[in-house]
Amino acid sequence: MSQLLAEINEQPDVLRRLLAAERAHVREVAARVRAYDPRYAVIAARGTSDNAARYAQYVLGAHNRLSAVLATPSLYTRYQSPPRMDGALAIGISQSGASPDLLAVIAEGKRQGCLALALTNVPGSPLGQAADAVLALHAGEERSIAATKTFTAQLLAVAMFSAALAGDEARMAEVERVPDLAAQALSPQFGTADGALSAARRLTGADHCVVIGRGYNYATAHETAIKSKELALVAAEPYSAADFLHGPIALIESGFPVVVVNMSGRVAAEMDDLLVELRRRGAQPVVISDRPESLALAAAPIPVPAGIPEWLSPIVAIIAGQLLAYHLTFARGYDPDRPRGIQKVTLTT
Repeated sequence: MSQLLAEINEQPDVLRRLLAAERAHVREVAARVRAYDPRYAVIAARGTSDNAARYAQYVLGAHNRLSAVLATPSLYTRYQSPPRMDGALAIGISQSGASPDLLAVIAEGKRQGCLALALTNVPGSPLGQAADAVLALHAGEERSIAATKTFTAQLLAVAMFSAALAGDEARMAEVERVPDLAAQALSPQFGTADGALSAARRLTGADHCVVIGRGYNYATAHETAIKSKELALVAAEPYSAADFLHGPIALIESGFPVVVVNMSGRVAAEMDDLLVELRRRGAQPVVISDRPESLALAAAPIPVPAGIPEWLSPIVAIIAGQLLAYHLTFARGYDPDRPRGIQKVTLTT
């Protein structure tokens, strides 16, 4: 078994470990943030962690009424023109906690009086040491170059923090169910892995594709795309469904490769409308969904377990995206444990 697949399969255990280790601590962190009473959040992240930050924008906005913006680290490092951050909660999200440009954002935030929170797999890293509070991911060493288990741990940490910040025990109870649903998606008895393998075979000859999601699963579209790029060398372009309708849909013609993420929730019906239009234009979409009606519109369906609340669905949906990228990498003749030209930790400044 490849190291990447082993770590994909490890995710339910990682999520359980994170819940057990941080269940009490996240409430302490949330109490400290409530006392600080931020007006908004500035999130510094790169790569896969940037997609966790996109998820955080939706979760913090929808459930905590906290506007979250993604930092532009070059303003802090290359241009020496950091924006005002007064009243912000500065959040750094990083697997390694080692990237200098993320550290620069957090350091500047603290200089301006911000409370700083780090979500990292290495609490003793420079990012962890710079922050006022740390939520550790407890993912263990991630040997695969492509991040999988640290990404889902970041999403779960964001969800735990949001529920604790709101003091919402009902939502925290929903979070507690996530590891079991992740395990179901990875079970040989469920169809996620088989669907991903079939979809990968359909996409083998594609050098490009688009990946479409909306709402909470806009982050899933981005993360599925980045995995397809770095592992299978497919130029996968992520889009919000709304943005895709504003011009890029002109790309669609017979046979154009499209991956659509559509989980149950408030945007599901309009995503089905988009799938109907894609089929009308000749696309043969791969569909990641927990909805039978959405899967019925797919040329290659990838089912995921039903019953997860929409706000938590990216943690399960991305498992399908990871498996799709894994199988697509093999189908295109590449080694998922040795992606071309990249390394585990990238130190940008």
